[in-house]
Order: sequence, then C-alpha cells, then structure tokens
Amino acid sequence: MPGRQPRHLVVAGNGMAGFRLVQEVLAADLDRRLVITVAGAEPGGAYNRIQLSHLLAGHCPADSIELAGPGWYRANGVRLRAPATVTRIDRPARLAWLDDGSVLPYDVLVLATGADPVLPPVDGLAGPHGRLLPGAVPFRTRADCAAIDRLARDAASAVVLGGGVLGLEAARALAGRGLPVTLVQRGRQLMERDLDAAAAAVLGRTVRGLGVRVHRGAGIAAVLGGTRLHAVRLDDGTVLDADLLVLCCGVRPRTDLARAAGLAVGTGVVVDDQLRSSDPSIFAIGDCAEHRGRGYGLVAPAWEQAKVAAWGIARPSDLASYPGSVPVTRLKAAGVELACLGEAALTEDEADDAGGGASGATASDVEVVRFTDSARGVYQKLVVRSGQLAGAILLGDTAAAGTLAQLFDRGSALPADRAALLLGRTGGAAAGVSPTRLPGRATICHCNGVSKAAICAAWESGARRPAEIAAVTRATTGCGMCRDAVEGIVDWLSAADAEPEEGAGHAA
Repeated sequence: MPGRQPRHLVVAGNGMAGFRLVQEVLAADLDRRLVITVAGAEPGGAYNRIQLSHLLAGHCPADSIELAGPGWYRANGVRLRAPATVTRIDRPARLAWLDDGSVLPYDVLVLATGADPVLPPVDGLAGPHGRLLPGAVPFRTRADCAAIDRLARDAASAVVLGGGVLGLEAARALAGRGLPVTLVQRGRQLMERDLDAAAAAVLGRTVRGLGVRVHRGAGIAAVLGGTRLHAVRLDDGTVLDADLLVLCCGVRPRTDLARAAGLAVGTGVVVDDQLRSSDPSIFAIGDCAEHRGRGYGLVAPAWEQAKVAAWGIARPSDLASYPGSVPVTRLKAAGVELACLGEAALTEDEADDAGGGASGATASDVEVVRFTDSARGVYQKLVVRSGQLAGAILLGDTAAAGTLAQLFDRGSALPADRAALLLGRTGGAAAGVSPTRLPGRATICHCNGVSKAAICAAWESGARRPAEIAAVTRATTGCGMCRDAVEGIVDWLSAADAEPEEGAGHAA
C-alpha cells in the first residue's frame, strides 16, 4: 500500500521449514510489505531432505530433490544469502550478524536453524580438531549424502549406527547397492520410539531379508583406524570391519544462537501458540522449536508451524494458532512399507496375543486390534480409545494408511468391526471416509495442509491424475500417507464426470 513502510523479515535457515515459511509468507503478504532475506547454511536453494535416502540408494537424480533454485528466490523478490549463517542477534537493535561479518536489520526474525546430528563420544571418532576420522560420516545434509556415496563406491563393508528411521533408510540404501551392511542398535529393538516389540521383530526380519545385518543391544565403544577408519569395536566386545561408518544417532536442536541472545530455551527454543519466542519479534519453527514442552523432529509439524507463523508475520492483527501436531512416521526404504501414527507403540492395557491372525483385546476404555501375517512380513495394529482411533502401526501393508489418517484426524467413531479397517472389508470404514461424505474443508494431506476442496479445485482446473494434483497442491509429497485418499477423490471425481448429465440423450 503506498506510503506504508516496508517491514524486514530475516529467516535464519533455508531447510524445509524455513523455505516453507517463505512460501507461506509470500502467499499471505498480499500488499507485499515484507522485505524477505533468507540466510541458508548450505549452498544453493532449498531441497527435500526427506528424499536423501532415495538419492543415496540411486533411485533419483540429485536435481530431483531440489525445492527451489536461486532463480526462484530472485523471481519472488527474496534475497538469498547462501552459504551464510546467523551467528549473533542484537535484540535491542534488531540486527542479525552473519558469519561473513555483514549485518541484517530485521523487524521480524524467524529461527529455522534445524538440528545438529548427535555424535557419540567414543574413542577414535574425532581427531584433535574435532574432525571426524575419514570414513565416518553423519547422515543429515546433501553434502553428507554425497560423502557417503563417494565412500560407498570403494568400501568393502559398512556399519550404520542407529536403529531409527534414518538409520534404517541409510542401511537399506547401502545394502541395495550391494554393500555388506551391519546396523548397530543400542536398544533391544528397532524404532523403539515408534513400534511395539512385536512390530519391531517383524521389521527386523524384513530388513535382514533385504541384506541388512542387525546387531542389537550394543553401542560403539571405539572407532579403530590411524588415518582412516578400518573397524569399529562395540561395547559388547564385537569388532566389525568397516570402511564406512554412517552415524544416525539422533539430532539435537540448534539453540546456541537463541540462548546467547537471551531467549527462553528448553530442549528447543520455547515458543507460544503463535510460534513466537520469549521475544515477540522472534519466531522459531521446525526442529529447533519447542512448543508446549515438545519438539517433533518431523517435516509435517514444521510445515504446520510455518503456516501459522507466516500468518502471524504477514497479518499480525489476525493471528492464527498452532495447537500441536499428531506425530506421523513413515519409513521410506525400498522393500519396506511402514507407517505409524499417534499412540502406536502403546503396550499398557494390552492383552497378550501370542497367535497370528486378527485379534482384539479390551481393557478399560482401550482396545487393541492386531493382524499379523508372518509369511508376508505384515504386522498391523490399531489402538482405540473410547471408540476413536488413538494410534496405528502398518508394517508390510500400508494400504489403509489414508483411511486411518482421515479417521484419526476427524475423531470419527470407528465401525464395530475394527478388523475391517485392516483386512480390507471396507464396508464399515468406507462410509466414514467416502469422498462424497467428506466436507470440502477436510484436510486430506496433513503435511501440506491440502483440503478436499483444494484437490477438487485442482481437478477442475485440469489436473486429472494424482501426479498432476501433487504438482498443483503438493498433496502426497510429504510422508505419503494421504496417497490413497487423494487417489480416492480423483476416482470419485472422474466417475462423477463420466456420468451423463440429466436429460442427455433425450429429444427436447
């Protein structure tokens, strides 16, 4: 609007959270009052970190994971400083200092600094200057992925440390390239935060069948090698030969910048329901943020936070509110299908079910429904509280993921035949999630906040296939759990379009 002063927005971080925030701000800042500068620690534009394991496996080219090149920033009037890192914040003067000594004034600052990989404090891993021994690499960035790729080409064997999603994806990617891989997991089961013991056992059998050796109940005691890695010694005494060690030991929110600036910091930068820190001119989103005592470390919550923060930045008189997110975990590895949501790993109040097939157990207001098919590597589980879905594990067969996500999100009452949701008898379930019965405002893709109405609008504009819908709306490009729902809506729209109009074919 003529005569109004511009406001300077500085975004510290150009990962998936920071980039999504910029996109959302551009969409919400209708009068273009915001002057946006992004400082990204990595060279180039933003890229899709979710796809790094596919890149490592050789399933996609390097340029396919790019979200935006430098030209996108120029075309949208966004100033990109990369590689550049915000190293100091002068809150009274509202200045952000970069590592090259330059200074950026800001009216609003967003911390989207992400998280650092946790490196185990073991003998021989790092040299006197803190550099990792050649052959040892974390798996966090595009540069890490490139380094692992180079090492894997000449390696005779590899060890992956960490039995979470990232460790499993890295191990599967390397095994798929023909490299002997041992996955070392300190705990007694894989993905212990997301799975119960039965699901973890099935997952273990599946990944072993894909060429990944799993060594549980041990951590690394020492890394062996003079100038280069040649083996690792575990704390149970086992020695594993390795030319490549991939470190997937979790992450730690980057909070040093916020702490030095005097902001409230817990595990992450403490934020309110508008994603504002203890300084209302500074927001925090993504891996570095802590909301209501919780951090997520997942992309979908970061994108939800970005949308709320962007609204508060672009339209401060009309604030949105972030209620928190439902954790949805999806393992993205060739030959392994796994989706988890909600309280999937609950074991309390469950009856012991030693047999296979579909079974139900009820205790208090909690029900657990499970289906196992050992021959196919399938384990499925529903946790139901007071008739509503509280969590689910789908391993080996994720066809029901979209249906369950819809039921979970809407808090819908489940059909009396709970097993129908898992066994494909959709009569009871379909009535609850049929596209014809979903309101237009219903969220279909939670990662990207895409509603049924937005998918229908894209279809009407000419996007007739799921891939075309994805290109227009971004639906299905996050965790992928909405794929079945999107395909169902497309099928419904196509069928409706094929029906003859009333009176067609009759003489006037």
